[in-house]
Amino acid sequence: MLGFILFFSIFFLYLGLEFSMTTCHSQAHSDFNIIFIQEPSWSFIRSIPCYDNHEGNPLMGIVNHPNWLTFTREPVSSNDSSQVAIFVNIRLLSLRFSLHKDIINHKDILLLSFLNNGDSFWIMNVYSDSSHSVIKYLKNTELNIRNLFIMTGDFNICDSL
Repeated sequence: MLGFILFFSIFFLYLGLEFSMTTCHSQAHSDFNIIFIQEPSWSFIRSIPCYDNHEGNPLMGIVNHPNWLTFTREPVSSNDSSQVAIFVNIRLLSLRFSLHKDIINHKDILLLSFLNNGDSFWIMNVYSDSSHSVIKYLKNTELNIRNLFIMTGDFNICDSL
């Protein structure tokens, strides 16, 4: 159904991600259809025309690729960048992936649904900072999500073993 899934829990360089997306889509033997990223690189994309700034305002974002759907939250301010992204290969368009901020509205959690044989399934990507804000959010939030296919991420929890 979904093929293989890649997980990156690192500060991923812009060009490295673009190369991975091109490689995963174009190789004949590649079965990677979903890429989960924690701590994506937000960088300058281009200038947006602006009436009061002849140089334009900067547009910041993460890498996009025509063969991949990009799911992330747009930052409200310059220091509000989301620490999670999910890329879905266009080979899975028929599964109708959809972002659900209506269920979980946190900048460092992405909840996506997809349809398969009439049933809804869910995937979740999580990044929790050193103060464990996402873990606390999930603990204090009542969720009733059936068919959670996968929940992964960078939880920043040190094991005492």
